Amino acid sequence: MAGQLLLGLSILVGLHEFGHFAFAKLFKIRVNKFYIFFDFLFPLPNVANFALWKKKIGETEYGIGWFPLGGYVQIDGMIDETQESSKLSSEPQPWEFRAKPAWQRLLVMLGGIIVNIITGIVIFVSLSYQNGYNYIPVAEVNKNGIVAGELAKAIGLQTGDKILKVNGQAVEDFRQDVVGRVLLESNSNYTVERNGQELTVAVPNDLAGQLAKDNNPERFLSTFTRFDGIAQVAKPEEPGLFARFFGSKPKVYPAWESGMRDNDKIVSINGTPITYYHQFTDILAANKGKVLDVVLDRNGKKLTVKPRVTPEGKLLLYAKRTPLQTPAHVDYSFGQALAAGTYDAFDVVVKNVKGFGKIFKGEVAATDAISGPVGISKLYGEIWDWNHFWTVTGLLSMALAFMNALPIPALDGGHVIFLLYEMILRRAPSEKFLERAQQIGTILLLGLMVFAIGNDLFK
Repeated sequence: MAGQLLLGLSILVGLHEFGHFAFAKLFKIRVNKFYIFFDFLFPLPNVANFALWKKKIGETEYGIGWFPLGGYVQIDGMIDETQESSKLSSEPQPWEFRAKPAWQRLLVMLGGIIVNIITGIVIFVSLSYQNGYNYIPVAEVNKNGIVAGELAKAIGLQTGDKILKVNGQAVEDFRQDVVGRVLLESNSNYTVERNGQELTVAVPNDLAGQLAKDNNPERFLSTFTRFDGIAQVAKPEEPGLFARFFGSKPKVYPAWESGMRDNDKIVSINGTPITYYHQFTDILAANKGKVLDVVLDRNGKKLTVKPRVTPEGKLLLYAKRTPLQTPAHVDYSFGQALAAGTYDAFDVVVKNVKGFGKIFKGEVAATDAISGPVGISKLYGEIWDWNHFWTVTGLLSMALAFMNALPIPALDGGHVIFLLYEMILRRAPSEKFLERAQQIGTILLLGLMVFAIGNDLFK
């Protein structure tokens, strides 16, 4: 997770700052520094100043900072987190940012956003061209019906229901249309077939917030999968440094401790035969903290073990699962991939806007929706798969462009607002005002950063 997070952020931050750098160089503006990560304790430009690596080429110092939560270019003559207005009291020099026409300064400020958008589009177009489009058709799901998790059951859905429509419209892609759409739209509903009858089931507006608490989609809707046995049983490992020096509560491994092993097949639990994976998880959820009678098949021999389910409803094992649905696949020509990838890239922005809308409406708590580095690393996951890595990096590139476009001082969007003000009214805000706005924006960003990291740690 850490490796993918650092590589992904390094690519995105480097390209974002390169966007500012490239437009500055295009308009012959001097760039003093180009850093991936900060070489100071953000947002204090004069505290803990050191770099992991740096090299001066021409007028620009290139480097990698020690504080891995961003990056920056120091453009001569621009008020930002590294320069104060008091340093810009002299007459503007021809090579300075403040000496250039407003339209050139606007493009310099938009450079990072532009490059992040281009990066996101290139990634999604490449993925579309290479992988095509893979999805689970709703018609395949409806052969057996849906599997309703606890959140789905709470709103009135049942395992075996067949989804006919979402918000009155026919659906084709299970993940996108049946699951994804209702999480971002308000006042949604399902039209389902149950025992030969059509029913309408309303979806509460706070469903996305409930689902975001543990980021487990199977708490809501999933599909029928056959339970083919145990792939791996989690077992005790050598305690880490913290546990050895400070002590910690021993972790319980109920499946391993009961005698369950890799490749065992679960025949029945408490006398109930187990065919599908959801039968297994439903029994665990109904027996939290209780001891189960589990009949196993190990190399053709039957044996019984008695594991105790954790209070969270887990046995700590990985299951072998076989989907019952035949997935659909569509290959794209380059032109089709260009259209599909561009749509996917901007769909990230649309979903971000809808997500913020749900936060402002109070339908989703900020603590459930906002994550910091830990949350982002979980998006990448524990296994390094290049296809998934680039998918997440493309998503983050578009999200980074969107966040930087917000009209908050200290973000690119804040600078853009001030430049548009200057271009429309033909007078610039005072440098003192810009410095104060930068300070307020920096405090807001720092507060958001503390909230996100604190939220990660709390979770």
